[in-house]
Amino acid sequence: MTDPFASFDDATLSFADVEPGENQRWTTWPAITPSERGPQPWPAWLVTSAGAIDTELGVLKTGKEADVFLIERAVPDDPSQRTLLAAKRYRSAEHRSFHRSAVYTEGRQVQKSRDARAIAKKSAFGREVAAAEWSFAEFGALCRMHELGAPVPYPVQVNGTELLMEFIGDGATAAPRLAQHRGTRDELGGLYEQIVEIMRTFAQTGFAHGDLSPYNLLVHDGRVRVIDLPQIVDIIANPQGLDLLHRDCVNVCDWFTRRRVECDAEELFAELLASSCT
Repeated sequence: MTDPFASFDDATLSFADVEPGENQRWTTWPAITPSERGPQPWPAWLVTSAGAIDTELGVLKTGKEADVFLIERAVPDDPSQRTLLAAKRYRSAEHRSFHRSAVYTEGRQVQKSRDARAIAKKSAFGREVAAAEWSFAEFGALCRMHELGAPVPYPVQVNGTELLMEFIGDGATAAPRLAQHRGTRDELGGLYEQIVEIMRTFAQTGFAHGDLSPYNLLVHDGRVRVIDLPQIVDIIANPQGLDLLHRDCVNVCDWFTRRRVECDAEELFAELLASSCT
């Protein structure tokens, strides 16, 4: 990974001497409201200095509704204040292909009536609001699940259509998805038990991931982390909630069954459904 501050002399550098360069910006942390920042206590690794610079280091993933970029947030004259973040940037409606979004948004409410009218009219402002709704929905879901102890990336902040979160990986290399994992049957069995516990945590609070698959489960140091939560659904409030919970069970069990790990989608669904009713 290229160090954007490698040419600076830390002994003589001051904030006045620094201006963001190409693919850089001043940190957006000071410009956002407390409600747009992650849950406290903030992690020790989080850089909150107003003198930090965000440097875009490349693309981590392109997706149907958003792209994810690798960001370094660092204070130029303080090597101890540097961290890597994942920046998920949602596209406006005309630039994304997430055609099934209405399935997930049933039962949700847009807080401001002006925004709701704009979304309904599909105006330019409405399309921008709709894109931001997804980033705020995912930020809220990450905050909720982090506070419950679920293994999700720590949600750093949300700003418009951009969500910044903890980067999961080694150095600048992102953790592999479960779909890429090649472990023994026993190792896979342990990962399956972790995933069931994640699903149980969601269900006990009345939610389902809604789009769970081996492609949005990361494996890092033997631990499963769940990502991509914009479509998290309320099992009861969303008319499709039970169907989406069942699909999550089928997706997970199908993948593990093909790798000779014993699991039953119907039994898992029944267990999670019972958990959601307690």
